[in-house]
Amino acid sequence: MTKAELVNQISEKTGVEKLVVQQIVESTMKVIKATLTSGENVYLRGFGSFICKKRAQKTGRIIAKNTTIIIPEHYIPAFKPAKIFADRVKANVKAVKDTPAEDVDSAEE
Repeated sequence: MTKAELVNQISEKTGVEKLVVQQIVESTMKVIKATLTSGENVYLRGFGSFICKKRAQKTGRIIAKNTTIIIPEHYIPAFKPAKIFADRVKANVKAVKDTPAEDVDSAEE
């Protein structure tokens, strides 16, 4: 799903204009990015957490030059889904994968 598709679905379900929904989605993403950039985490109960993960210093290799380099410790943004959310996704994906292809096609019709 793209950002535009997300905006369309939210607009259809809430009855709010697409432009307003787009501004809200954009603002939400800006706030999450700014919060993570400042080193704080964002917790959305029932959905998950956007966290800053620390990567330790390690040795890397440049194969083309046959040399080693030191990659300094750094932080990366990460998402950790809430347990309830992760369990629901696992159950739904497993149900879809366990269903034979012909059953899925007939269910869609």
